[in-house]
Amino acid sequence: MILLFAGAIKGQQNAQQNQIQTQSNLAIQYYNARDFEKAAPLLWGVYELTKNSTYFRYYLDCLIQLQRFDEAIRQIQQEIKKQKPVKPEYYIHWGYVLKMQDKPIESKQKYEEAITIIASNKNEYLVAANAFLGWQEYEYAKNTYLQGEQVLGAGQFDFELARAYSYVRDYPNMMEKYLDVLKQSEQQLPRVESSLASAMRLDIDDELLESFREQVLKRIQTNPDVIGYNRLLIWFFLQEGKFSNALRQSIALDKRTGTEDAQITQLGQMALNNKKYGDAIKAFDYLIGKGKDNPYYALSFSSRIHTLYLQFVSETPGDKVVGEQLAARFAEGFGFFGMSPANLNLVQENAHLLAFYLDRSDDAIALINKAIEIPRLKPEEWGHLKSELADIYIFSNDPWEATLLYSQVIDANKNNSLGDDVKLKKAKLGYYMGNFAWAKAQLDVLKASTSKLTANDAMELSLLIGNNLNLDTTAAPLEMFARADLLFFQNKNELAMATLDSLAEIYPYHSLVDDILFRKAKIDIEKKKFALAAEQLQKIVDGFSYDLLGDDATFMLAELCNFNLNEKERAKNLYKEIITRYPGSVFTEESRSKYRELRVIFPDIEQVPTNEEQFMNGVLKNEINE
Repeated sequence: MILLFAGAIKGQQNAQQNQIQTQSNLAIQYYNARDFEKAAPLLWGVYELTKNSTYFRYYLDCLIQLQRFDEAIRQIQQEIKKQKPVKPEYYIHWGYVLKMQDKPIESKQKYEEAITIIASNKNEYLVAANAFLGWQEYEYAKNTYLQGEQVLGAGQFDFELARAYSYVRDYPNMMEKYLDVLKQSEQQLPRVESSLASAMRLDIDDELLESFREQVLKRIQTNPDVIGYNRLLIWFFLQEGKFSNALRQSIALDKRTGTEDAQITQLGQMALNNKKYGDAIKAFDYLIGKGKDNPYYALSFSSRIHTLYLQFVSETPGDKVVGEQLAARFAEGFGFFGMSPANLNLVQENAHLLAFYLDRSDDAIALINKAIEIPRLKPEEWGHLKSELADIYIFSNDPWEATLLYSQVIDANKNNSLGDDVKLKKAKLGYYMGNFAWAKAQLDVLKASTSKLTANDAMELSLLIGNNLNLDTTAAPLEMFARADLLFFQNKNELAMATLDSLAEIYPYHSLVDDILFRKAKIDIEKKKFALAAEQLQKIVDGFSYDLLGDDATFMLAELCNFNLNEKERAKNLYKEIITRYPGSVFTEESRSKYRELRVIFPDIEQVPTNEEQFMNGVLKNEINE
């Protein structure tokens, strides 16, 4: 009988829970559709079943929207009569209804009465303040927390007060409270950083940015033992993209604590990812300077060489003196590390440097062949080396040897992404050599590649061939364009540009116009003519955005604005355009990430949350508090 009774109770509970869920979902739909007449009784029914005051508040909002103020007040009064002791939040609801009736004096009286009857309990103050927040009465929420501190003691509501100050745009007091939170516990740093990031997005006038640094530096001076302040300042510099400042602070902190190696390594990688090569090198140099016993020494040593290579390719690719100095750094690195599977990326970069920038193809080939002899290389590792070797043979005008090497890599890597990547290289080689039909057949197969980037590149080149081969009785324009592409691949930029100029002059109305602009932009970037490259790309964005190169040109222009032209806000808008206009682009995820970073510095106009978001957030907050 006991088991049967328990089962019956369980069944009733499940039935009631299903009823609550059904009514709640329907109420949300009606409320979100602003059908308050239908939403109101459903919300009241859910409140009756759950006694969750958030449902009652949204029920009142329905009555307010329907201007049934007297009914709303009657319901509040009935709920107050049932309560012992009375919950202050119901007086807060009453005050808001009166405010909506344009009765500010009576509303203020109810608000103040609510605050005076809050029990001397932290949770009660939190619930009352959340009720004010639910009606966007931020000043009263702030005053509730302040009274709570007077009753319960200072520091009880630091985090909540900081949030309230942010709502009323009192940024100096907001910062003081967040700094107080950090003083109590450095473990709160991620939470403080997250809240500050949200505040910065809303700080359109940069009021917060102006006071932030001054207040943090003052705290660092008066409380040097609170390491959280130093870490917060470092975080702030990173939000602004000031890697030099962040690094300087991290090094100063490391000299005090000796525990910042991981942070400095991460800063170096962040600077590298943002193409701040000088800052990245400073970070790695500092770690190298701590000696070979430092566990980050080897990583910093190899990362420094990798950074120098990227800096050379990006900033001084035509300076052979700098190139030879870099080649010496690679040799020094291999003398220290030797050659192993762990540093094959450096082998490839060194070989590429020797062949494509220093005209030392024989040395590059010898280096790759030596690396291939490393014992127990995996097929993928071996394949990357042979793929680079094939690239070098193309540079040396030996396409047949390159074809053989590509085929070997493809045969050994049929079950991983490298196989498809090298198939694409082999198809491009066919395209360079004018075997357009064969190349297109290979590219059409690669459209189904599991690698989105490979599939995208294959589709672009396939469409380029298909769209431009059948329009003329002769393949001459496409052959010229393919020859320019080969010259560009061989790092012979002047010859490639001359070929493109000739093509544009001979065939001014050919369908290759946007492709010619895109290739010219790439060459201009290689030659550090960033403003000219931006002009070429803008022509594509303005006149050919609907075409295949629309997202490529938009992303490349965004990158130029972000990293080379110091037009960060324009870059942010271009990243946003990729997200909204080209959602299927291979650049969407990277654009979203960079857009979010730039939005911290250049906020969008804040969007008001939907009714559904407000409703669910309110239910969640109330359930947490209860």
